[in-house]
Amino acid sequence: MSNPQGQRLSHAELLELKRWNTPTIYNGWEQITTHDPAADGFNLEETRDFMPQMGPMVGYAVTVAFEPSNPDHVKGNPNAWSEYRRYVAGEPGPKIVVVQDLDKPRVVGSFWGEVNSNVHAALGCVGTITDGAIRDVDEMTNAGFKALARCFCVGHAHCVPVRWGCEVEVFGRTVQPGQLIHADKHGFLAVPREDEAGLLEAARFMDSNECRTVIAAARSAAGKTQEEVLAELDAAGRAFRTAARQRFGKRGES
Repeated sequence: MSNPQGQRLSHAELLELKRWNTPTIYNGWEQITTHDPAADGFNLEETRDFMPQMGPMVGYAVTVAFEPSNPDHVKGNPNAWSEYRRYVAGEPGPKIVVVQDLDKPRVVGSFWGEVNSNVHAALGCVGTITDGAIRDVDEMTNAGFKALARCFCVGHAHCVPVRWGCEVEVFGRTVQPGQLIHADKHGFLAVPREDEAGLLEAARFMDSNECRTVIAAARSAAGKTQEEVLAELDAAGRAFRTAARQRFGKRGES
């Protein structure tokens, strides 16, 4: 059973969410949210998963913005890295570091590489979503640190945290610190806080609903006439929508 609203999911519940891909989590989320499932929650720009072999990642957002083209930030706060790391360390995990690159659409330098991925892994972070670049991808992979990013780059430029623990925007989606995120090679879903408690149960139900109805009908088509297949698919679709409506008051996918 999911935790009450306002309480973070348990580690076991997060691991169960990690068993499914992000589209499956979305299928559950759209049944319980009051937000627009055609416009809210997910990335609106294309992402690239640089470690798809790691599968999905699930965690709570820690947020930071940086501007590697601007040397003034390095001079402005010599203690920025230490202060930022203390913020990250103080947040409960597992954590996903959401990094807004203020130089976008330019790519000047990377927040990520071998050193920073290992440092953040030591602070309880499982990966990052950044609308900038990464480098040292093999070393990041070796650290077990997953990255969704825009591209590669060679250098780090004037890389220093500018602000952290704040609202950021990446890939067209605003993310709040502490927000639950599910991400994989398809993109990411930043779950509204009020939807977190019911997410696991909804994803579990909708995945099972698909398997019992529309997927079962499609996989049993061998040896049947086209009319029989079409009739069974229509019936399965009705059963799928009825089950979703009875459980959530919504019809599920069309």
